Amino acid sequence: MRKEEVFKAIVAEDARGRVLVPLPFDPDAAWGNKSAHRVSGTVNGIPVRAVIEPFGDGSGILLGTAWLRGCAIRPRDQVEVTLVPEGPQRDDLPEDVAAALEAEPEAGAFFDSLAQFYRKAYLKWIDGTKRRPEERAARIEKTVRLLKDGVKERP
Repeated sequence: MRKEEVFKAIVAEDARGRVLVPLPFDPDAAWGNKSAHRVSGTVNGIPVRAVIEPFGDGSGILLGTAWLRGCAIRPRDQVEVTLVPEGPQRDDLPEDVAAALEAEPEAGAFFDSLAQFYRKAYLKWIDGTKRRPEERAARIEKTVRLLKDGVKERP
């Protein structure tokens, strides 16, 4: 479900002086309901990674001062944007892992909120059972238990 969103937007500035690109779509409708949408893509062809934040009546991505340095993008400029959710998404997961996260919504929601580094690490650990397939179910169970407890990284 790595659906790419391509759009044009007018760069805005919020009350705190931060520079944002407002999104013309609802990220929950496009990519599923999550507590945090981590995305990557481009703004006028320049690579960007961001977490979608509330902005006005909708949401947007923050263009930080370091990112803005060296590019000619300013508030009120029109930009072309391409965004895609980062990392493995629920539809990308093996069936057994997806089913386990679906059965424990709290663990699934926490998994969805993690940065791709942590999601990939859990999946790599589960997939590390190729030579011992009997251990896979136990690792999935332990992963779900850790996620339910809010543990980002397997100890």
